[in-house]
Amino acid sequence: MKKILVDMSCTLIHHGHIRLIKKAKKYGKVFIGLCSDQEIKRRKKIVPELKFAHRKEIVLSIKDVSGVIKSKFYISNNFLKKNKFDLLVHGSDNQNTVDKNYTKIFKKTENISSTILRKRAAKNFKANAN
Repeated sequence: MKKILVDMSCTLIHHGHIRLIKKAKKYGKVFIGLCSDQEIKRRKKIVPELKFAHRKEIVLSIKDVSGVIKSKFYISNNFLKKNKFDLLVHGSDNQNTVDKNYTKIFKKTENISSTILRKRAAKNFKANAN
């Protein structure tokens, strides 16, 4: 069975993440490349709502996930080879430098992202604070 990597930060997990994992499962055994807290701070310029250990615990509880590996924000060919992954699965916002032969891109779920959720939560918090 092929070993599939889906890279995510999962700062706020949502149905778009779950849909991508389900699509990846059709290609083989799914592992999540999960960014460290430091990588998220550096690349997204935010402090993750949940620490790496908690995000890992949540992701490991998803039935289609076989394991979690700590990764950088961007995945390289070397990372795939070093960890013996056959394919990288990502949404259409992919910015990884992996060869196209080792990448499967799916259209992102519309109108959902951790950023959208974060903004919605802030708006709701402000509205309810008054």
